[in-house]
Amino acid sequence: ERDKHVPLTEAVEPVDFEEYLITHPPVIESGPLRDLIEFPPDDIEVIYTPRECRTVAQAVPEEGYHKLGTGFNPNTLDKQKERQKGLPKQVFEADEIFVCAFDFLKDELKRRSMSIDDTPRGSWACSIFDLKNSLPDALLPHLLDRSPNEEIDRHNEEQRKSHRHRELFALHPALDEEEPIERHCVPDVPKEHFGQRLLVKCLSLKFEIEIEPIFASLALYDVKEKKKISENFFFDLNSEQTKAMLRPHIQTAAISTLARSAIFSITYPSQDVFLVIQLEKVLQQGDIGECAEPYMVFKESDAAKNKEKLEKLRSQSEQFCQRLGRYRMPFAWTAIHLMNIVNSAGSLERDTDIMGRRSLERTTSGDESCSLTGFRPATLTVTNFFKQEGDRLSDEDLFKFLADMRRPSSVLRRLRPITAQLKLDISPAPENPHYCLTPDLQQVKPYPDSRVRPTREILEFPARDVYVPNTTYRNLLYVNPQSLNFANRQGSARNITVKVQFMNGEDPNNAMPVIFGKSSCADFSKEAYTAVVYHNRSPDFHDEIKIKLPASLSDHHHILFTFYHVSCQQKQNTPLETPVGYTWIPMLQNGRLRTGHFCLPVSLEKPPQSYSVLSPDVPLPGMKWVDNHRGVFNVEVVAVSTIHTQDQYLDKFFALVHALDEHMFPVRIGDMRIMENNLETELKSSIAALNSSQLEPVVRFLHLLLDKLVLLVVRPPVIAGQIVNLGQASFEVMASIVNRLHKYLDTSQDMHGRNSLLSSYIYYVFRLPNTDPNSPSPGLGGSVHYATMARSAVRPASLNLNRSRSLSNSNPDISGTPTSPDDEVRSIIGSKAMERCGNRMSSHTESASFLQTLTGRLPTKKLFHEELALQWVVSSGSVREGALQQAWFFFELMVKSIIHHLYFTDRLESPRKNRFPERFMDDITALVSTIAGDIVSRFQKDLELVERLNTSLAFFLNDLLSVMDRGFVFTLIKTYWKQVSTKLYALQNPTLESLRLDFLRIVCSHEHYVTLNLPCSLLTPPASPSPSVSSATSQSSGFSTHVQDQKIANMFELSVPFREQHYLAGLVLSELSVILDPDNEGMFGLHKKVVSVVHNLLSSHDSDPRYADPEVKARVAMLYLPLIGIVMETLPQLHDFTGGPQGAAAGASGEEAEGDGNSMISQTVAMAIAGTSTAPPMSRPSSFLLNPQASRQHGTFSAESSRSLLICLLWVLKNADELVLQKWFTDLSVSQLNRLLDLLYLCVSCFEYKGKKAFERMNSLTFKKSKDMKAKLEEAILGSIGARQEMVRRSRGHAFGSQENLRWRKDMTHWRQNSEKMDKTRAELEHEALIDGNLATEANLIILDTLEIIVQTVSVTESKESILGGVLKVLLHSMACNQSALYLQHCFATQRALVSKFPELLFEEETEQCADLCLRLLRNCSSSISTIRAHASASLYLLMRQNFEIGNNFARVKMQVTMSLSSLVGTSQNFNEEFLRRSLKTILTYAEEDLELRETTFPDQVQDLVFNLHMILSDTVKMKEHQEDPEMLIDLMYRIAKGYQTSPDLRLTWLQNMAGKHSERTNHAEAAQCLVHSAALVAEYLSMLEDRKYLPVGCVTFQNISSNVLEESAVSDDVVSPDEEGICSGKYFTEIGLVGLLEQAAASFSMAGMYEAVNEVYKVLIPIHEANRDAKKLATIHGKLQEAFGKIVHQDGKRMFGTYFRVGFYGSKFGDLDEQEFVYKEPAITKLAEISHRLEGFYGERFGEDQVEVIKDSNPVDKCKLDPNKAFIQITYVEPYFDTYEMKDRITYFDKNYNLRRFVYCTPFTLDGRAHGDLHEQFKRKTILTTSHAFPYIKTRINIIHKEEIISMPIEVAIEDMQKKTQELAFATHQDPADAKMLQMVLQGSVGTTVNQGPLEVAQVFLSEIPSDPKLYRHHNKLRLCFKDFTKRCEDALRKNKSLIGPDQKEYQRELERNYHRLKEALQPLINRKIPQLYKPVLQVNSHSRMSLRKLDI
Repeated sequence: ERDKHVPLTEAVEPVDFEEYLITHPPVIESGPLRDLIEFPPDDIEVIYTPRECRTVAQAVPEEGYHKLGTGFNPNTLDKQKERQKGLPKQVFEADEIFVCAFDFLKDELKRRSMSIDDTPRGSWACSIFDLKNSLPDALLPHLLDRSPNEEIDRHNEEQRKSHRHRELFALHPALDEEEPIERHCVPDVPKEHFGQRLLVKCLSLKFEIEIEPIFASLALYDVKEKKKISENFFFDLNSEQTKAMLRPHIQTAAISTLARSAIFSITYPSQDVFLVIQLEKVLQQGDIGECAEPYMVFKESDAAKNKEKLEKLRSQSEQFCQRLGRYRMPFAWTAIHLMNIVNSAGSLERDTDIMGRRSLERTTSGDESCSLTGFRPATLTVTNFFKQEGDRLSDEDLFKFLADMRRPSSVLRRLRPITAQLKLDISPAPENPHYCLTPDLQQVKPYPDSRVRPTREILEFPARDVYVPNTTYRNLLYVNPQSLNFANRQGSARNITVKVQFMNGEDPNNAMPVIFGKSSCADFSKEAYTAVVYHNRSPDFHDEIKIKLPASLSDHHHILFTFYHVSCQQKQNTPLETPVGYTWIPMLQNGRLRTGHFCLPVSLEKPPQSYSVLSPDVPLPGMKWVDNHRGVFNVEVVAVSTIHTQDQYLDKFFALVHALDEHMFPVRIGDMRIMENNLETELKSSIAALNSSQLEPVVRFLHLLLDKLVLLVVRPPVIAGQIVNLGQASFEVMASIVNRLHKYLDTSQDMHGRNSLLSSYIYYVFRLPNTDPNSPSPGLGGSVHYATMARSAVRPASLNLNRSRSLSNSNPDISGTPTSPDDEVRSIIGSKAMERCGNRMSSHTESASFLQTLTGRLPTKKLFHEELALQWVVSSGSVREGALQQAWFFFELMVKSIIHHLYFTDRLESPRKNRFPERFMDDITALVSTIAGDIVSRFQKDLELVERLNTSLAFFLNDLLSVMDRGFVFTLIKTYWKQVSTKLYALQNPTLESLRLDFLRIVCSHEHYVTLNLPCSLLTPPASPSPSVSSATSQSSGFSTHVQDQKIANMFELSVPFREQHYLAGLVLSELSVILDPDNEGMFGLHKKVVSVVHNLLSSHDSDPRYADPEVKARVAMLYLPLIGIVMETLPQLHDFTGGPQGAAAGASGEEAEGDGNSMISQTVAMAIAGTSTAPPMSRPSSFLLNPQASRQHGTFSAESSRSLLICLLWVLKNADELVLQKWFTDLSVSQLNRLLDLLYLCVSCFEYKGKKAFERMNSLTFKKSKDMKAKLEEAILGSIGARQEMVRRSRGHAFGSQENLRWRKDMTHWRQNSEKMDKTRAELEHEALIDGNLATEANLIILDTLEIIVQTVSVTESKESILGGVLKVLLHSMACNQSALYLQHCFATQRALVSKFPELLFEEETEQCADLCLRLLRNCSSSISTIRAHASASLYLLMRQNFEIGNNFARVKMQVTMSLSSLVGTSQNFNEEFLRRSLKTILTYAEEDLELRETTFPDQVQDLVFNLHMILSDTVKMKEHQEDPEMLIDLMYRIAKGYQTSPDLRLTWLQNMAGKHSERTNHAEAAQCLVHSAALVAEYLSMLEDRKYLPVGCVTFQNISSNVLEESAVSDDVVSPDEEGICSGKYFTEIGLVGLLEQAAASFSMAGMYEAVNEVYKVLIPIHEANRDAKKLATIHGKLQEAFGKIVHQDGKRMFGTYFRVGFYGSKFGDLDEQEFVYKEPAITKLAEISHRLEGFYGERFGEDQVEVIKDSNPVDKCKLDPNKAFIQITYVEPYFDTYEMKDRITYFDKNYNLRRFVYCTPFTLDGRAHGDLHEQFKRKTILTTSHAFPYIKTRINIIHKEEIISMPIEVAIEDMQKKTQELAFATHQDPADAKMLQMVLQGSVGTTVNQGPLEVAQVFLSEIPSDPKLYRHHNKLRLCFKDFTKRCEDALRKNKSLIGPDQKEYQRELERNYHRLKEALQPLINRKIPQLYKPVLQVNSHSRMSLRKLDI
C-alpha cells in the first residue's frame, strides 16, 4: 500500500534512484531544467598540474601537486559582498527624517510671538489662504478610471514583479555559527617547512686601523636550549685592495660566496635567541691577545701621528698573508640579543648603538611570546667586539658568555673591547625575495639574473622537533670538530689545524669536491682547514664544515681528518705544514648513515690499505696511535637529509621492502643477515616494530612510509614462492601511526579532528599503485588525454562546482635521472581536484621505471579499497578501536582509491549499478551499520570520538553519492537513521539528535543535492512514461498536467510519497518538523541548529548559478513546500517580533525589544493577531486562541532561530510556483489560512527596517548583541555540543609559534570576520543599512505577493470572505512599520484594489480597520517622500469616494480621518505639517478633477473635510513651536480639546493625547485625571444613548474622584445628539471602552501613589462588573484594592505628592503670559532653586540669557518699575491653605494634598519698609491664592483667579512663633521611637542661654507690661498662656531626656536643667501677671476685638 503511514521519526524506504532514472526518461529535451535530472558527465575530472618548485633547477626529479579551490559554498562573507553589489538604495522615511531639515529654524521660533489666539482655531480665512497657495503632489495617472479589477490586478502584479532582487538570501546576513560543519578545508600542499624568516644584511665593517683582511660569520644561538639553531653564514666586507693581499691563495670567487645578506628561519622564536658574529683573520705569529692589541691601542683619529707604526704593521700583515694565507686564526666575537632589536624596532629611533657598553643591559626577561613577523626594519651599528680567548673557544664557553651578557653586572663589561663599527640591517624577510639561494645553493624563483650578488637562505637547526614531511631533496652533512688533546703526544705539535676531506676511496685523488666554500672562494672545494690557536697543544675548535652528501653512499665513503702543525715563523728547511696525525669516520655502518658524537683515536701515521671500511676504533695491526689508542679527537657529525631516516626501525622496514622490490637476498641489516626463508617473519616484525620508531622521522618520511604500506596491501609480496598476505599487519600499523600523529600533533588538526599531515597525504600524495601491465603507458600522453576540461567552457555553471577527483600519473621524463639511484628519492606527482567542499583527493607517484619493474614481476593484485573495507570489517579489539578513532583517514583513503580505480579502468562512464562487486557492497554495508552502532551506543561515554566518527561517516556517504549506486547509498543513510531513531525512541537525548543533524547537514551538502532529490519527479508516478507536454500551459509547463490530477496536499505535506521521492529533502524537513514540535520537550536546545540546516541549504540553492532560472528555482522550491505547513504549526512558539512599539519608534527599540527572550505573545496581542474583531473566535486553530499561554508553555524560539525560519518560509513563498500555491490555499480551511496570515503578520515585524540610526547605535555598543538568552540556553542544554566546537575554537586560538608544534593554522581565520567586531566605518554602516533596507523591501513584497494570491483564492472560492479581514490586518500592519517608498507604492496599490473589490468589507464589517487605515494613510500623507505622499493621498481620496458611493454620505470616513489626524498630531514627534498640507491640496485637486461626481455634494464635503483638517494642522504648527515648553504645550492641547467641546470624539482624542504626554513626563496623577475626564465624557454620552442602571449617570458620578470633572457635562446648547451618523462611533463610546479608560485611570493613580483615588475609580467600575457577573474581573479589582489600602498603611508618613510654587510672568516679551500668575505643581521635594533654574534656563535660551531675570523676593510687583525690554519671572514657594473648618475633614496626608484650590505664602515686613526688624516691630503678610481648578488637574499649572492678604501684628507673630515652638517640643517628647538627638536640639533651642530672640526675650518684650491698647488684651493673655504651656512642655522634655541619656551626658543634662530653672525663674513674674480687666465679670466686649487688618485684593 503506497500511503502506508510512516511516522516522521522513522525514515521511509528510499526510491531506487538508478532504477527510477532509467524508467522515467526526462520529458524536457535540454536546458537548465534538464540539468536537474542527472549529474553532469564531467562531474568527476582528473586534472594534472605539475607541482610548483621553489627552485629554478631541480634538486631531484620533478614532483607535481595541486592546490584546490575551497569548493563551492555560497555563504562565505566575501561571496555575500559580491552578491550584494549593485543593490538599489531603498528610500526610507525613517532615514529621511534625520536628513531633512525642517523649514523653520530655531531663531524663527524665538522671534515668533508666543501667543495662542484666544479662539481654539486660527481665523478660517488665513488658514484657507495657506492651503490654497500650497502645491499639490503629482496626481497618479488613470486613478479615476474605472478599470475592471482583473486589469488592475494584472497591472499591479506586473509593477510588483519587475526589478525584484533575485536572491533573497543575499540580503540576509549569514547565520553566525561556528565554522559550518559541512565545510572541509582543503589541506595545505605539502611543502618545505620554514619558521619565521628574518633578513639580515651586512653593510659594512670598519676598525680603527685597516691593516689586513677580516673574515666574518653569523649564526643564531638559543641560550636556553644551549643549541646552535642555524648553520653559519660566512661573509667578508673587505675592500678589493685588502683582498688583494691574499692573491696567491684565492681561487676565483664564486658569486654564491660573495653574498652579504642572509635569510634566517626561526621556528621557535624566544627571548633567548642571540645572533652571534665571529671574526677570524689570517694566521700570524703570536697569540690572539698580541694580535688584537693594535686594534685596541690605535685610534683612527691618530692615524697621522702613528703613520710609521701602521706602515710597519701593514707590511707584517702582508708577509703573513703571502705565506699563511690558507690558515685562519680566531680573532673576536660579539652577540646581539635578537628580541631587543625586534622589540625596540617599534620605536622611531633607528641607528641604535646596540652594542655600546650600556646597551648590554637592554635585555628582556621572561618567555613573552615573540613574533618576528611584524617589527619595523632596524639598522644597527655594533661598536664593541670582545677578543677571543684561546682557551675559551668551545660552544660551552660561548653559552656561558651569552648567559652572562644578559646579567646587568656582566663580566664582559670589565673586558677591554675592540672598537669597531659593524652595520647590519635586520628586517622581516619579504614574501618572495629575489636572487635567493637555498642552503644547497639552488636558485630560488624569481632569479632574474645570475650575475647579481645573491642572498643566502640559512638552514635552520630547529631548537625542538619540527613535524613536517619531507618534500624536497636535501642531503647535507655538517662536521664540527670540537677539541683535540695532544698533551701526551711526543714531538712538536703546537699550532694545530685539522684538514677535513670527504673521500669516496682511499687514494688522495678520491677527495670529492663536496665541501661548501665559505666566503670569497669557490662554491665547492675538496678540503677544509680549521682555525689555528697559537701554541696550544690541546685546542678547542669552533669550525663548521658543511658537506654535500652524494645521493647514494657506498662502504668506501668516509671523512678523513689530517692534523697538521703549521710553522708560523719562516725558518730555513722548515716546511709550512707538518702532518702530525690521522683519523677518519666511515659513512655507512651496516647500510646506515653514521652520525652523532665521536671521540676518535688518532693515528700517528697514514692509515693502511682498505682502512676506510673499518672504524678507527678497531686496533689495526702495526699502527702507532697517539696516547695508546685512546680517543683524543672529539667531533660531531650532523646530517640533514631527506634520504637517510636516521631511525633504526624505519631503516629496517625500508631496507626489507627494498630488498623485496629488487629481489636481492640475503639482506644485511645491522649485524644480521636475513635469508629469504625467514624474510616473512622479519618483515612482519619490522612492520610491527614501526610503532617503536621516533615520531619525528616517522613524520618526515610519512609519505613514503604510507605508500609502502599501501603497496604491501595491494600487491602482496611473493616470498620463497608463497604469496604473503600483509593486509592485516599493514592495516594495524597504519591505524597506529595515524593515531600517534593524532595524539602528539594535536595542534595541527582541523575542526573535524583531521590531522593536516594525513589529510594532505591523502589529498596530494596517495595514489593507487598502477597495477595493470597492459594499460597504456601512463605517461604525459595519458594525462593529457584524461585531463581535459573541455566541457567547462560549455557549461560554466559547473565550473565552480566540478567535483573533480584527482588521479595520479607517472611522468616518463623522470625515470632516468642520475640523481635517483633508488626509489627513495622519489617523485611526487599530484593532480588537481576542485569540488564543493574540496573532495579531498589528489596524488603522488613513484618513478615509472620502478613501477614497470614491479608490474612485470608481481602477479597478484588486490584493490586497495576492497582490501581496506575487508580488513576494517574483520578487525577487532584495539585495532578496530584505533581505526575508529581515525575513521576519517580510512574513509578518505577508500574514496580516493575507488575513484582512482574507476578512472584507471575507464569505468567512470559505466552505469553505477555494476561498478562494484557484491562483496565490496556488503562490506560497506556492514561497516556503515557497525559504525552507526558505535555512534549510538557510545555517544554518552566518548562524545569527542563519536562526534568525529559521525562527521567522518557523513562525509564518506557524501563522497559515495558521487561514485556508487545512489539508491544503495540512500539505504546506507536509512540504516544509520534507523539505528539513531531506535535509540532516540528509548532515550530522548538531544546530543544524539544533534549528531544526526550534523550527519544530515554534511550529507546534504552534496554538490548535486537537488538532483539527488529527483526534483522533476511527480509524486504519483504515471503508469506510462508521461507524454511530452508542450510548454503552452503557461509558466507552469514544467509541472505538466499532472499537477492537476495529483492530490496537491501530497506536495505540501510530509506524506510518504513525498519522503520517498525527495529522499534527502524529506529527511531534512522531517527532522525540522520533529524537533520544532512543541511536545518534543527535550529537543528545545536544537531549534537553532535544525533551522540553520534548512537555512543553509536554501541559502546555497539561492546563490547557485545552476538554479538561477526562475523555472528551475520553482522546481527546487517544490522540495520545500511542506516547510510552509511546518512553520504554520510552530506559530505559537515563534519569537514575538511585534513586541516593540510600531512605526518610527520601532527603529529605536526594535533591537532591544528582541532581547527580552520572554516575550510571549500576550493575551491581547494574541487576540489582535487572531485577526478580525468580528470573526467569531472559534474560527481559529483552537489551541492558539483559547489559551495562548497553554500552547506557549514549551517556551518560545530565540529571535535568531525565528528569524531564520521565517526567511526560509519567505524564500519558499517567493520561489514556489504561484499556481501550485493558489491551488493549495484553495484547499486550506479558514482557520489554517488565518494562521498563515498571522505568520505573514509576524514576518512583517520580523523584517522591519531598523533604520541607519539603529545601526549606528548598535555599532557604538561595539560588541555584537549578546546572543539572546535562548541561544545561550540551547548551548547550555547541549553542553555546547562538545568537542567539535572545542576543536574549532582551539584551532583558531593558537598564536603561531606559541610553543605549539606547528604553524598550520594560519588560514583558518578567514571566517571569523565578526568575532572581534571593531567599530565599523561609515561606509560599512551605510552598506549594512542598504542591505537591511533591501531585505525589508523584498520580504514585504513577498508578503504582498502572497496576500494577493490569498485574495485571488478568496475570489475563486467565494467562501472564504472571513479571511479578508486578516489580509487587511497584515496590510495595515505593514503600513505601520518602517517601509521603503518602493514597497509602500505597491502596498497602496494592493490596498486600493482590495477596497474596490470588497468595499463593504471596510465600511460595514471592519470598522476598526477602517479607522486604522485612515490613520495609516494620513501618516503617510505627511511623509517627506513625495512618491509615498502621492500614493497615500490617492488611496485616501479613493477611500472617501468609495464610501460616498456606497451610501452617498461619508460621515464615517470624515469622522475617522479627523480623529486620526488629531491623534497623529498629538502624538507624533517628527510630524511635518508642510508635507501634509501638500497632500491635502492633492486630495482637493482630485476632487476638483473628478468629473463623475462633479454634480453631487461630494466635492463640497471633501472641501469641508480638508478645511477642517487644515485647521487642526494650524493648531499643530503652534504645538510644534512649543515642543520644548511642556507647560505651554499642555496648555495648547488643553485649548484644542476645549475647542472640540462640541465633538466628543475629537475631544476624547485630545484628552488621550494629553494623557500620553503626561505619562511620558511621568506626571501620572495628571495622566490619570485626563483619563477620568475621558471616562466622564464617555459616560455622559452613553447615558444619553442607553439607559442602564449600573452605568455611571454621567459626570456627576465622578465628582468624588475630582471636582473638576463637571466641566465634561454635556448640558450646553450646542451638544450634538449621539445618534447622529458618525458621532460617538469610536471604540471608546461603548461599555468596554469606558471600562478600559477607568482601568487605565486606576493604574495611573496607582503609579502616582494616590491609592485613595484608586478606590474611588473602582467604586464606579465595580457596579458594571457586578452587573456583568464578571467574577474574574471583580477578583482582580479587589486584589488591587487590597494592595492599594495595604500601601496606604505601609507608607504612612512616607508619602509625598507634590510641591507647589506661585509663578508670575511680567514683561511684554511673554506675549499672552504677560502679568499672568499661575500655581505650578512640581514633583515632590523640588527645591525653589531647581524650578527657578529650570524656568530661567528655559526662557533664557528663548529670549537670551541677559534678557531674563528672576525676581528674588515675594513682594507684590510694580510693573512700572521694571525694565520694559526684559522678561521677569517671580517664583514663590506656596503651601496648601485650609480654613479651620476644613481641617476637620482633611485628616490624612492624602486629604491635605488632593483637591487643592487655595495656597498660602507669608512675607515678613516692618512699617518702615525693611523686611526684618526687632520683635516689637516685626509684621507678617499672609497671601492666600485661589486657582481656577483644583489640583491635581489635567494640566500641571493652573491660573490664579483670586488673591487675598492677611496682615499679622508683631504680638500675633510672637504668638504663632511660641505655639510652633511648643508644638515642636511636644512632638519631640512624645515621638515613638524616641529620638534623643532631635529632643536635645529642640531643648537647646528652647532653654539654651544664648538663644537670640529666644523665648525669654519674647516674654520680656511683650509681657513685661500690660498693653495700653485694650484691643491687645486678648493677644497679651493668649501669649501668657502660651508661655505657661511652653514651660510645662520644657519640663516634660527634660524629664524624657534624662531617661534617654547615658552617663557621659550627665553634665550636659545638669547644664540644661540649670538653664531651665533660670528661664523659669525669669519667666515666673511675667507669666503670673493677669490682666485684671479680662477677669471682670461684666465687660462690654468690643465688637471690633478681632479686627485684624484684612485687605481684600482680587
